[in-house]
Amino acid sequence: MKVILQEDFESLGKAGDVIKVADGYGRNYLIPKRLAVQANMRNLRALEHDRRVIDARAKKTRKGAEELGEKLASLSLTIPAKAGEEGKLFGAVTSRDIAEALERAGVPVDRKSVLLSEPIKQIGEYKVKVKAGTDIVPEVPVSVVSE
Repeated sequence: MKVILQEDFESLGKAGDVIKVADGYGRNYLIPKRLAVQANMRNLRALEHDRRVIDARAKKTRKGAEELGEKLASLSLTIPAKAGEEGKLFGAVTSRDIAEALERAGVPVDRKSVLLSEPIKQIGEYKVKVKAGTDIVPEVPVSVVSE
């Protein structure tokens, strides 16, 4: 089944792309959730008109992501945590803690945008990647200090 994506998908493509998906995936998931429409002649003609709207929305989103990326790149976070004598933390600093610290710094981001491979369990300096847009991933210096 051929469908026209209405939103960007990391695994499928960008909004406005005509892609081929399994019949059940298109019919039971993408189309009912209004994430895609079936690629018939009427919808393909409407796509030509919608491409301009999609491009304008993508430019606006990209500009917002670039601004967010610049804000994130200029930040430096310090997160206090309880630690033992050897610098090992009691618990861990997770993506949720980093997202909350970013929000306190005036840059609200979703915790799922904080790309942390594993929780931080030691005191020290770390570079944490935060996804601002589809291809904009600045590194934010995070300093974990003892309380």
